[in-house]
Amino acid sequence: MSTLAPSLTPRFEELPERLIAGLNETYTFQSRVNIPTQWDRFGAYRNRLSGQIGKVCYGVCWNFVPGKGFDYIAGVEVRTADELPAEFTTVLLPAGKYAVFVHDKHVSEIPSTIQSIWGTWLPNSGVHIGESPSFERYGEEFDPKSGTGDIEIWIPIRG
Repeated sequence: MSTLAPSLTPRFEELPERLIAGLNETYTFQSRVNIPTQWDRFGAYRNRLSGQIGKVCYGVCWNFVPGKGFDYIAGVEVRTADELPAEFTTVLLPAGKYAVFVHDKHVSEIPSTIQSIWGTWLPNSGVHIGESPSFERYGEEFDPKSGTGDIEIWIPIRG
């Protein structure tokens, strides 16, 4: 496992509104090690949902409660919430500006990248965090079997 800090040079993008649907779980910072199991469960639905847009997957962190934890959706973009499995939750990613960080390491090292973003980049950036959820974007080149390729971390910003 690499101990080198990830690249902390983001690009900035405007994101159009997106509706994400998937399996939701609530985590503490200690229990977040169970997120890979959530993705394993979501794998049965991947590319099989009515109304799914594209093949990109999203890991959305939302409902953050300081000192307590957060909700996490393993999901995909959909056109509408109609006809989704009963166990699915939806979250709207509103249109807005994001700092986008490329994660070029194994998926298991995402917590280290996120810690570097929030603990090193953000305090030194002069950037203000927006109110929207942050998320991981797993592009079409991401390989769930190897855990590598086409991973980005999107952090909402103001201004």
